Amino acid sequence: MRVLLGITGGIAAYKATGIIRGFTEAGHSVKVIPTANALRFIGATTLEALSHNTVDSDLYTDVDSVKHVALGQEADLVVVAPASAAFLARFAAGLADDLLLNALLVTKAPVLVAPAMHTEMWQNPATVANVATLRARGVTVLDPASGRLTGADTGPGRLPEAEAIVGLGLSLAAAQGAGILAGKHILVTAGGTQEAIDPVRFIGNRSSGKQGVAIALAAIAAGAKVTLIGANLEVSTSGIANVISVNTAEQLHDQVDLLLASTDVLIMAAAVADYRVANPLPEKIKRSVAGEHLELSLVANPDILAESVLRVKNENLKTTVVGFAAETAGSLERLATLASVKLASKGCHMIVANDVSQGQVFGADHTSAYLLSQTGESALSQGTKQQVASQIVNFVAGQMSAAADILDQ
Repeated sequence: MRVLLGITGGIAAYKATGIIRGFTEAGHSVKVIPTANALRFIGATTLEALSHNTVDSDLYTDVDSVKHVALGQEADLVVVAPASAAFLARFAAGLADDLLLNALLVTKAPVLVAPAMHTEMWQNPATVANVATLRARGVTVLDPASGRLTGADTGPGRLPEAEAIVGLGLSLAAAQGAGILAGKHILVTAGGTQEAIDPVRFIGNRSSGKQGVAIALAAIAAGAKVTLIGANLEVSTSGIANVISVNTAEQLHDQVDLLLASTDVLIMAAAVADYRVANPLPEKIKRSVAGEHLELSLVANPDILAESVLRVKNENLKTTVVGFAAETAGSLERLATLASVKLASKGCHMIVANDVSQGQVFGADHTSAYLLSQTGESALSQGTKQQVASQIVNFVAGQMSAAADILDQ
């Protein structure tokens, strides 16, 4: 996807770096158009290094290529962040006195504007009217976040977090119907389940949910309708409209079972506890009572992946099932072997295997994954979790047609 990112003059311009990273790490091309005043706050060198594209804010260079028209026509999504009060006024008035505003008047792509300014400026009747005008024309204008501003004052006016802007931008682009998963319903599980010992303690795992959330965002960017079942997530789900929160493996099982029949692809990225406490105590365990030794009786949780595969077979559902395997492999060769064994034992269409030896992967921003399908195709994916998520989504999309008949054999 081709993203056009406009940056206007304001102290929050430096936060645009996070937006560029968010889109590029999701596998999208970003072309940055800063206004002349934006370059007073952030340098073109930084923007070029992060976007991997040249930065030229001058309306009157490369005139022969008619770039002010080409930029708007070629964009799949236009984001302006931060958007100053002056920019909102000029955009609402239909002015075209710089490269960014010209491109905006040309584009037919979704437009997302994220204002940032002092509270009084945001609440001024002129700004309120300009925002209303833009929204009436179909422009999506985010309300600013509240918090500490440039001076000592606080209130609404902060630029929303980069993750929220990127997530909403991907959702807007997906709503246009473009993408390799357009029209598909993708069910993603993420995070780690927790099994109660008593009201205070639980059995859990180290999963933060970063990879699962990244996969959900990548699927949205690919045009899919996404439902995310999140178990005790430690990351934001901004940009994902349908989020169901659960705590335990049984709760996760029930939600997957409820939604499976309406799902085109189930991606089981959550780290699900294999066991739960047989009889969790209703009151906090006190060491003074329990003594120096405490024994817990554990019983097996449902095998959600295996049960989903069985149900797909028995009910002849057209659902592609993708499992995850967190393994302490120690080498790529052993990881590939373990992935093959798990793929065979679970019977799902694809396996995504991670080597979590020595604390790798969990909670980290970067990862590597070995992808293996029932058709025998494999791939090694490495990079940030958003980059790996995009590669997983592309792998899944490429396998869907081949996988459609596998569970019928």
